[in-house]
Amino acid sequence: MATNLLPSRLLLLIMLSFLAAPFMAVAAEAADVTVFAAASLKNALDDAAKLYQTKTGDKVSISYAASSALAKQIEAGAPADIFFSADLDWMDYLQEKKLIDVASRQTLLGNTLVLIAPKDSTVVLPIEKGFPIVQALGPDGRLAMASVDSVPAGKYGKAALSYLGVWDAVAPRVAQAENVRAALAFVAKGEAPLGIVYGTDAKSEPAVRVVGIFPADSHPKILYPVALTASAKPEARKFLDFLLSSEAAPAFEAQGFTIEGKVG
Repeated sequence: MATNLLPSRLLLLIMLSFLAAPFMAVAAEAADVTVFAAASLKNALDDAAKLYQTKTGDKVSISYAASSALAKQIEAGAPADIFFSADLDWMDYLQEKKLIDVASRQTLLGNTLVLIAPKDSTVVLPIEKGFPIVQALGPDGRLAMASVDSVPAGKYGKAALSYLGVWDAVAPRVAQAENVRAALAFVAKGEAPLGIVYGTDAKSEPAVRVVGIFPADSHPKILYPVALTASAKPEARKFLDFLLSSEAAPAFEAQGFTIEGKVG
């Protein structure tokens, strides 16, 4: 189990990220379409939405948080029209509860998993079986990750570390964050010497550098499904169709996502 005995400043950041989460999924009433999307999609999806709004004049409100938190909010009745998850599990969760329009579901994007350090760090750490990640953290350093039990990025990270045979050793040194962007911030601010995030997150933050990429076979394939919710407004299908189109694809590819689904 990952320890909760963290330096006070890092603990405060984690607490603030948890306190902020409920407010991240509050949709603007004036929006034509409300999207609940994984935190890692922020840069790319913001760009896609701006293009769509310029083209159509329609308003889109996007709430970003961990896929797990957003799925639970939809289950609780939050008024979302589209759910864009960072893994298949949470989309499956809503599908089993009949809270998405199954016919609209598409797996659109792919991503990579990377180990990051602050930009000025000099750590060199080849990612391989039994690699010395604990030693690289130093005597007091923590490994920043999204929650390993529920948040997709954290689950992928734990799976990779387990595959490489180092999870049991590093687990007591893990600082768990509410979502992957919070984990990214810990490293960017120098609160943690290493972190595990998506490749797209690292690309979005100039204050970090990529130490290495986790082998694709060390974790489940990172896939992003998107779907209309069961209560979606009619206008939402138009925006979903746009996200699945070749017109929106460059916004995702520019941030480092791969297009996994068919685009038209």
